[in-house]
Amino acid sequence: PPERIVAERGGFIPEGVEDDMTNPRFLTGSLSEGTVFEIGSDGGVTPFISDDELISSVGIEVDELRDRLFVANADFGFFQGTSSGQAKLGVYDLDTGERLAMVDLAAVADAGEDAEHFANDVAVADDGTAFVTDTPLNAIYRVEPDYTASLLVRFGDGPPPNGLVHHFSGYLLVGRGDTLWKVPVDDPGAAAEVDVSEPVPGQDGLVWSVGRLAIVSNSSNQVSALTSDDDWVSANVVAVATYDEPATTGAVVDDDVYVVHPVFQGEGMPSLERVVFQ
Repeated sequence: PPERIVAERGGFIPEGVEDDMTNPRFLTGSLSEGTVFEIGSDGGVTPFISDDELISSVGIEVDELRDRLFVANADFGFFQGTSSGQAKLGVYDLDTGERLAMVDLAAVADAGEDAEHFANDVAVADDGTAFVTDTPLNAIYRVEPDYTASLLVRFGDGPPPNGLVHHFSGYLLVGRGDTLWKVPVDDPGAAAEVDVSEPVPGQDGLVWSVGRLAIVSNSSNQVSALTSDDDWVSANVVAVATYDEPATTGAVVDDDVYVVHPVFQGEGMPSLERVVFQ
């Protein structure tokens, strides 16, 4: 793909982005419309998944092994004060866009009717288990391959979780504000902050890229690349890429990381940009 792709239309606020290697293309969510879009290398914006139950599609995750697309289904009205939010996980066929499941995550939170929810990001393990962050609830859900949901962990305090990735050794790495956390899937109560060599502010999207963890900062225009030699008890920032306008999440294409610029306000067009680490 080109170094920069500018969408031919604006207003759909793509917060999540994925590279679909099976059918080479970029897919993005939409905070304002809910639809999952395909973005062409020419900037063309084509609806891929239109589902009346998708209010705001936030983080999205391709499960190549099972030809599925996971979509964190929230309600952007939560941030505009017009909604108490929602937390659902949509699951779709990666080839046809057909809905396979819509999992009501908030229903298993047991957090009370007044609780606020926002399904933010989703990660998938090799066995097909999915994990979804609920930012206002300060929680992470677990969704089994048969789409049975449970509450994996609800953090008692500390910054709320945003982006996350699964590590094949059986734990999640989760961005929480300016801190990175390691959450063992089989023992989530043992969650601990990763000792990072320097602060990584506003951690939003997390992706694996060439053996490194790339963290997109939504509060400063940068992506930080981290490595660890002690199974993510600690980590070192080994490279940083910067750009000019705010980005939220990233997608990996071969060895490259592309970030999405959603354009939350104003007239600009959303774009995808390949970042260069220094």
